[in-house]
Amino acid sequence: MSLLPQPIASSLEPVPINSQKHDPAWKHCQMFKNGDRVQLKCLYCGKVFKGGGIHRIKEHLAGQKGNASTCLRVPPDVRILMQQSLDGVVVKKKKKQKIAEEITGISPLPTGEMDTFGNECDVNSGLQLLAVPETLEPDSSLLVTREEGKNNRGTDRRKRGRVKRADKNAISDAVAINSIALDSKRGNNQVHMAIARFIYDAGVPLDAVNSVYFQQMIDAIVSGGPGAAAPSYHDLRGWILKNSVEEVKNDINQYMVAWGRTGCSVLVDQWNTHDGRILINILAHCPEGITFLRSVDVSVMMNSADALYELLKEVVEEVGVRNVLQVITSVEEQYLVAGKRLSDTFSTLYWAPCAFHCLDLMLEDFGKLEWISATLEQAKSIARFVYNNNVVLNMMRRYTFGNDIVVPGMTRFATNFMTLKQMVDLKQNLQDMITSQEWMDCPCSKKPGGLEMLDLISSHSYWPSCILIVHLTDPLLRVLRIVSSEKRPAMGYVYAGIYRAKETIKKELVKKEDYIIYWNIIDNRWEQQWHVPLHAAGFYLNPKFFYRIEGDIHNEIVSGMFDCIERLVPDIKIQDKIIKELNAYKNSIGDFGRKMAIRARDTLLPAEWWSTYGGSCPNLARLAIRVLSQPCSSIVNKRNQIPFEQMHDSRNCLEHQRLTDLVFVQYNLRLMQMVRMNREQDPRDPISSDSSDVIDDWVSGKETCLEDYGNSDWMALDPPSGNTMLLGSSTDEAEDLGAGFDDYEIFNRVKDEEDNIEDNVVSQ
Repeated sequence: MSLLPQPIASSLEPVPINSQKHDPAWKHCQMFKNGDRVQLKCLYCGKVFKGGGIHRIKEHLAGQKGNASTCLRVPPDVRILMQQSLDGVVVKKKKKQKIAEEITGISPLPTGEMDTFGNECDVNSGLQLLAVPETLEPDSSLLVTREEGKNNRGTDRRKRGRVKRADKNAISDAVAINSIALDSKRGNNQVHMAIARFIYDAGVPLDAVNSVYFQQMIDAIVSGGPGAAAPSYHDLRGWILKNSVEEVKNDINQYMVAWGRTGCSVLVDQWNTHDGRILINILAHCPEGITFLRSVDVSVMMNSADALYELLKEVVEEVGVRNVLQVITSVEEQYLVAGKRLSDTFSTLYWAPCAFHCLDLMLEDFGKLEWISATLEQAKSIARFVYNNNVVLNMMRRYTFGNDIVVPGMTRFATNFMTLKQMVDLKQNLQDMITSQEWMDCPCSKKPGGLEMLDLISSHSYWPSCILIVHLTDPLLRVLRIVSSEKRPAMGYVYAGIYRAKETIKKELVKKEDYIIYWNIIDNRWEQQWHVPLHAAGFYLNPKFFYRIEGDIHNEIVSGMFDCIERLVPDIKIQDKIIKELNAYKNSIGDFGRKMAIRARDTLLPAEWWSTYGGSCPNLARLAIRVLSQPCSSIVNKRNQIPFEQMHDSRNCLEHQRLTDLVFVQYNLRLMQMVRMNREQDPRDPISSDSSDVIDDWVSGKETCLEDYGNSDWMALDPPSGNTMLLGSSTDEAEDLGAGFDDYEIFNRVKDEEDNIEDNVVSQ
């Protein structure tokens, strides 16, 4: 069976999926109109369904035997979601059938006929209709099938009389069932309004509903029954907080057990408060999760490398010198001095600069280049016009099937290039919009902003510039996502990520005088990272990359590996054993050469691969697991709405300790969510104030907003749907790093070549 998408007939007209369609399957298909008929297309395999509605698409994605063939390209998580949705539909139907039977004692229609009725209506309306028998038509019957009705019509008056009486009863049944459904919906609305009133009154951030504990709270309240007593103010700051501290400490103890096996990294996350103070949060990171240890106001000691050194030394001793492989900080000079002194004091750990911060600075430098800056400003003018007018924003979301053109990133510079890539991906949709009759009839298209948007989107010079920028920056964004992701420790991937970024730029621009500009930016910002042996060792010990190196391994990588052996393994006898075991790894001897092990190089995480197949080399395997379990970034960004400043401001000893415990509980619960969250969240709305710090340049209009842009009635907005399937299925960032590491110019770096030339000149 072919897995290639089926071509769509040219007569089919795409139809935007509006926000009223709430079934989860709508996010995984496209809707087309062929004359008066509506057809649905699977986004994964391209199969077109001419009937059956959204339910048949759902069966197709879920792999459920029935009226639809199974999709062979649907991601596993989507298949599970569709299966769960179908199970929910079955449960609802059984409940409705039971209600109908209890009310009338009449057996409902077979499931197949109910499905047909629901499916036909669902495509056109997008509403989830009740599976009520078709009893509202004069000739319908609950007691006989349609064929029997046709054959016996007019021949059996007594039966016809029973049918009419059944029709009257069935009509009342349908009204009763619909009344129950409406009452349920009305009750749900009342629950939602009660929750909203509390959130609005208390000033709770709206994204609090994304917490994994939100639904747990609702379930607990429901289980308590009517009249369940709410905790008091003193309860929350008293015995409940005390119990929560103990609960969190018990969870953290599980992480601490893992520190002995995988090691951990101490993260120093520095940030500035609104009043100009400098705070640092100190955390410990291991594959099991991140632990918040303490928050320190370093405003006074920030200019003293000695004071920072003493603080870091105290933290390392608290966590355990044997557990810590590295301390990651930002790249300021005082941290560099304190970190070097720390690594001199503790000979079994490294100081490392934050890779995320270095990558973000690269993106900032790219954005300062004149031609890139000009293109970004043009793209921002489009976004500002779209996001300050509800008519244009709704139109754009319809033509992009619910996708936004602005994508909030973790920083302003990441947002710039992520948004530009999103615009390039949606280029055809935007062009379809500005050439549509709807756009031409829209008064906004005649405004200055609309005319500028028309010129840019239809320009033959604007898009090539955007595409080139995306090709130059997307590899760096990929590395940025790798180092900031909790999906896998980044240590085994960051070295390959930077190599692949430089290689991509070189292939794109070809000529050295063209690509050297961007290479210099990368090398200058990555200078401190080149001297972190852990990165080279992570590359060496990752079987996905190691076995794909053609020819000899570059000396820088080998030296980094040897340096890690000497520093992280103080026992010289074990060092010698590791060197011997390296030969088995290099030559794929023993279990390393098994077919399973070879296949698993690409499927298992590197540390898992060593744990599974490294049994014959226990000393090397232990070192590999510890190195490959480490992160490369100290940026966590989960600290909003946590009272750090109030804690540092408190001058009462008792209240200060209470606030310290509160911060400890809040931050660690937030960090635990990063590991536990596996459900799909609502897409972030770019115009939300929650994202204003990173997307302000893209969505903020001028002071004369209404005059320049038009209607700003937010109530008329359609919410974003986040139908990312239109952009193609998301791929694993690490999988895209590819094979082959044979370009020595990348390893040597241009600066090294220039230094060698100068050395040769001096020697001559």
